[in-house]
Amino acid sequence: MQESLESLVGVLETYRGRDKVIRTVCYGSQLVGGVLSQRTGESSQVGKSLLLLSAQLSHCRTVLRLFDDLSMLAYASTYGLGRWEEDSCLRWISVLTNIADQFYYPCEHIAWAADADLIKVKSDKWWLFSTVFWGISLLLGILRSLRLLMLLRNKLKRDPSSPSHSQLHRQMRGELLTVLSSMADLSNAIHWMPPGFMWAGRFPNWLVGLMGTISSLIGLIQMNDSSSDQSSRDLSEPPSDG
Repeated sequence: MQESLESLVGVLETYRGRDKVIRTVCYGSQLVGGVLSQRTGESSQVGKSLLLLSAQLSHCRTVLRLFDDLSMLAYASTYGLGRWEEDSCLRWISVLTNIADQFYYPCEHIAWAADADLIKVKSDKWWLFSTVFWGISLLLGILRSLRLLMLLRNKLKRDPSSPSHSQLHRQMRGELLTVLSSMADLSNAIHWMPPGFMWAGRFPNWLVGLMGTISSLIGLIQMNDSSSDQSSRDLSEPPSDG
């Protein structure tokens, strides 16, 4: 019990860890609130309160992301054109992902500022732009993970008796989880697009919450795996996590 508490405190003391926990609670509240509201109608006070909590936590994350631009810029600058990447396909997917992530933040900031009446512009188109860039980033992330899975599988086939066999399997598991997480987020990104685009606007609250909860829990699992498997490599990750 004490060990679990210390582990949770350790997660909450980091910015990324706190964001992932807030994200999980946010979508979890939307899932439960959406289910309760659908079952009992608008009369469910608990369901309504959970949906309000979810909205407030989502707003909290939006405000915190106002300070992520420099982190993303530093990450993108460090990666550059990824000249060290052995696979050119991975390289250009990563470069395009970094570009999409970099544009995502200012678009969201402008939309937030417009909603807060800090600037006199309509926020709708800026929320749309931020959702589009988020969706592009997610789609590119899925393609990158699928490409990595293919390369890792080929490496396993070439040398099945390699001592790094288990490490390659862990990497493949991580990429599979990334694909599942990104697909869940991408389904929500499409839902938030203008009506008429695929299934835009058709998800009930509980389904948006379910997709987000799945993605958030996978993020927590991956964060736990990476912290327990901290080796000689120190990989940065882009802060975009809608």
